[in-house]
Amino acid sequence: MRFPSKNQWRQFFVVLTKKEKISFFIFLALFFTSSFAVLIDFYRKNTKIVSAVGGEYIEGVVGSPRWIQPIYAPFSDVDRDLVELIFAGLMKYENGKIVPDLAKKGCEILEKGKVYEVYLKENLFWSDGEPLTVDDVIFTVEIIQNPDVKSPLRGSWLGVKLEKISENGLRFKLKNESSIFLELLTLKIIPKHIWEDIPPKNFSLATANLNPVGSGPYKLKNLFQNVDGKIISLDLIENPLYFGEPPYIPKISFRFFDSEEKLIEDFKGGKIKGASPTNLTSLTDLTNSTNLYQFSLPRYFAVFFNLKNSKVLSEKEVRVALNYGTNKNEILKKVLFNFGRIVSSPILPDIYGFKLPNKIYQYDIAKAKEVLEKSGFLMQDNGIREKTIKMELAFQFKSNLSLGSKGKEVEELQKCLAKDKEIYPEGEITGTFGKKTKEAVILFQEKYKDDILKPFDLEKGTGEVKGKTQEKLNEICFEKPEEKIPLKFSLSTVDQPALVEIATILKEQWKELGAEIEIRTFDIATLEREILRKRQFDALLFGEVLGGLPDPFPFWHSSQKGELGLNLSNYENKKVDEFLETARKSLDELERKKNLEEFQELIIEDAPAVFLYNPDYRYLVSKEIKGIKEGVLTDPSNRFSGIEAWYIKTRRIWK
Repeated sequence: MRFPSKNQWRQFFVVLTKKEKISFFIFLALFFTSSFAVLIDFYRKNTKIVSAVGGEYIEGVVGSPRWIQPIYAPFSDVDRDLVELIFAGLMKYENGKIVPDLAKKGCEILEKGKVYEVYLKENLFWSDGEPLTVDDVIFTVEIIQNPDVKSPLRGSWLGVKLEKISENGLRFKLKNESSIFLELLTLKIIPKHIWEDIPPKNFSLATANLNPVGSGPYKLKNLFQNVDGKIISLDLIENPLYFGEPPYIPKISFRFFDSEEKLIEDFKGGKIKGASPTNLTSLTDLTNSTNLYQFSLPRYFAVFFNLKNSKVLSEKEVRVALNYGTNKNEILKKVLFNFGRIVSSPILPDIYGFKLPNKIYQYDIAKAKEVLEKSGFLMQDNGIREKTIKMELAFQFKSNLSLGSKGKEVEELQKCLAKDKEIYPEGEITGTFGKKTKEAVILFQEKYKDDILKPFDLEKGTGEVKGKTQEKLNEICFEKPEEKIPLKFSLSTVDQPALVEIATILKEQWKELGAEIEIRTFDIATLEREILRKRQFDALLFGEVLGGLPDPFPFWHSSQKGELGLNLSNYENKKVDEFLETARKSLDELERKKNLEEFQELIIEDAPAVFLYNPDYRYLVSKEIKGIKEGVLTDPSNRFSGIEAWYIKTRRIWK
């Protein structure tokens, strides 16, 4: 059969009828459509969607940056967020675990935890093109240790000595063994060539604070200020000299807000793509275009009782009763909308894998009232419990007195006897035990013979002051003073809606026990400067962060009491100190775990606090942002530790 010629093809449509032509074009269209569908199906089955470079992420935060560098970053959540993106440390957190960052590999631990050695990766650079070296690490630590710099990190680095052991090797030498020092190596490093000519006293004022040079995945492009000089936004772009995998999102912008209400308004309006609101009521009307991510944080909120400042809270029974009288479920439901967990321990067993405490104060209002009753706190007509304590007498007869005795006790004896004219009508106060005084003592003994003479089968007084006579004189002569202790104390906290609401709930719950609570609120700066540091509170509603490696030492060891420490309760227990010291030094995980679990039991028994809840960290992000993985964060800023994997754009590649 011969293939049609070119001329014959030209005659093809001439010989076809109109109906045949229509049918032909219909079948031709079906052919191309089905062929295209087959090709598309083939393409989809043999390719996969992967992340692609492109897009911009805009995050909104409440507050404004002040120090975009690691030395002062702990003062501000905003600064820590930016430092996480711009700077890098020897180690970093990844889903709650400590992994190498600038370090080539894991840290080598020597001499039972007194020496740590680290080696840097090769070809490290700052974002301005200068090499990053061991000298930068040494400079960073020495600056933190300098008291003139006044870094909040200084306390953690005191006593640590550094040695340069090679061009990329570094040795840290500690005074004592430490199992938690590895966590300190997550410290972000600053460039020596930028900061070395700035006097330490001027560090907080340096322009370099707002013009950061780092070694992280992003670098500062520009920042914008209002007419008052306040930073209202800034842009970060990809750092081309970053040593790790380059991020897919080449630009990240931050918008800074004075209030959470305005932040939420802009988020709902699509002006920003991510936010971390604290006001949980704003989460109830999220649209389908938003993802809510929940991260676990190794932190807890509690009411810390100041054992040195409040007489009523220094009584263990009161603290135990307040624990029994706290309905934590009500707080979790009403304030946190169940975004968190109830806690009963300062070491968060669920997060770190410790054994649950043997003793847990379950909510039991009847038990709480029973504890208070047994401890002497009785309900008064005004609805407030009160305890009456008999005080020790300022003066008591303790010496045996007889004819010829002289001194202060004789003088007090004469004053007492003179109160009764029938016993000592002369009423002479001479300080000398004479005949008249003896006669008065005899009359006193015979007047109270049932208590003084009968126990010895005596009928007549002896005139000597001792034994039973002393006891009766102390009872008759001096009215034993009383001290009334009402169940009243103040509860201080940060002036934030959620914490104020929790304080109000606690006030109402404890009112049912017969306690009167005064709520005092402060802005965070005033609270830290005036209230926490000086321990000017009775009870404090506050949070504590344990970190990636749990170390409750700063919060509960007796050495951390007072202005320079974080032992907010001024708590002291020698056995607790021993467990904390051993746990901090031990490199044996099982031994460390055992000591912290023993510490847990003692703390709960002594009840220096009411442990309330472990909150989730909530992060609202537009669904167009992908690659975010939930997990454990040691600090909210660590949500950016895996930002290189975040993406907006996608593309297909062959499998």
